[in-house]
Amino acid sequence: MASDTAQTTLPAPRAPWWKGTRGEWYVVAQVALMALVLLGPRTWRGAGLLSFPYPKAWPVAGLVLIVTGAILGISGGFWLGQRNITPLPYPRDKARMVDSGPYRLVRHPMYAGGILIAFGWTIWVRGPLTLLYTLVLVVFADIKSRREERWLQAKFPGYADYQARVRKLIPFVY
Repeated sequence: MASDTAQTTLPAPRAPWWKGTRGEWYVVAQVALMALVLLGPRTWRGAGLLSFPYPKAWPVAGLVLIVTGAILGISGGFWLGQRNITPLPYPRDKARMVDSGPYRLVRHPMYAGGILIAFGWTIWVRGPLTLLYTLVLVVFADIKSRREERWLQAKFPGYADYQARVRKLIPFVY
């Protein structure tokens, strides 16, 4: 359900997409990072794969993280709905604040889902470079979400209270 919090109208920046006034370059960078995590080189010449104790358990753990991340990310998209969802961090003009469903656990369930998928894939492929890409993705998601939250605070007067109640990217932690 969407919150009944009143919304403030932000002036929608209307510049060419390549100027990035609504966060277009964040999306380009995020897609590139996810592609690097999933398709990039996993290790470098002479380096081995990551090793873990209990080698048969880790692929299962990776798969659990991938599935959990997919569920969290997809449910976040469904709870936002067509009225709100956009690949850009800048909120749509007629958007409503959503603070229920997966948004009760974390303020950015689609980012959190992508991070879980990336960590799950890292464990699955055991790539040291994949781990590095995933860590860069986590830092990037934090930076992107900070920018997005400034726009959300400007649009929704109740967003600051929501921030005080719900963690940003990792439920109950951060």
